[in-house]
Amino acid sequence: MTADASPVPALDRIRVGSAPDSWGVWFPDDDQQVPWQRFLDEVTEAGYEWIELGPYGYLPTDPARLTEETGRRGLTVSAGTVFTSLHRGPEVWDATWEHVSQVAELTRAMNAKHLVVIPSFWRDDKTAELIEPPKLTAEQWRHLSTGMERLGREVRERFGLDIVVHPHADTHIDTEENVARFLDATDADLVNLCLDTGHYAYCGGDSVKLIETYGERIGYLHLKQVDPEILADVVKNGVPFGPAVQRGVMCEPPNGIPELGPVLTAAQNLDVDLFAIVEQDMYPCPPGQPFPIAERTRRFLRSCGA
Repeated sequence: MTADASPVPALDRIRVGSAPDSWGVWFPDDDQQVPWQRFLDEVTEAGYEWIELGPYGYLPTDPARLTEETGRRGLTVSAGTVFTSLHRGPEVWDATWEHVSQVAELTRAMNAKHLVVIPSFWRDDKTAELIEPPKLTAEQWRHLSTGMERLGREVRERFGLDIVVHPHADTHIDTEENVARFLDATDADLVNLCLDTGHYAYCGGDSVKLIETYGERIGYLHLKQVDPEILADVVKNGVPFGPAVQRGVMCEPPNGIPELGPVLTAAQNLDVDLFAIVEQDMYPCPPGQPFPIAERTRRFLRSCGA
């Protein structure tokens, strides 16, 4: 640092971690993914102390074994992840709850406090086949909002966890307009947001603006960036999310957008403790690719004060 350079303010309300997603893991079991032992070893070596569970079944689901495996590496779980399709109405509740309760039980056993909720895709994430219309009807929006409120209530009452809903490309909660509509339709006491900076930018959103506008609804962060040139081609040609990832649309910080320093500063200004979990979508990827990226990303985030 030069004599006249100002020190980077410490972001002492931000707890940085990583996730299996940053190691190219999208599915519980896939021969293109690294073994879970390698993920745990490398995420530790890269300098992270917090991790997410990733897709249920990728990491050991026995709490005693997972506690032993994470504990001896100095890792702590921040959240589990579930997938839902609550816009389809009450008839999907039982199947949804069976999945959610399984993940929530393991999440609670690992002393984590959050459940990241990802809405279902309207395009298949492997084949890119259209599953359903990309726009919801008014009735489906009602099902989505009331279903998420019910999920938030049940998860808190039964497991003591808070849900944070993850806006995601190729889902119905994606753009600034749809994220605002969802937040305005749901109870802040029951439903908050996992702001994924990469997915929000992918869908045209401004993360700093969202934090400043809906700060009380930001309960969790996923940190990632998009390559603006690749994104422009993806948008122009209507490329589905899966193939877009294979093109490298999600890129290594600080090479893309949004700029993460201002996002982290805006989050710090909320004056609440927040997890900021690094996720760089790159399924599938060579097994040696994730670790050096994870290590460089951790150094970059330290340079931002996190």
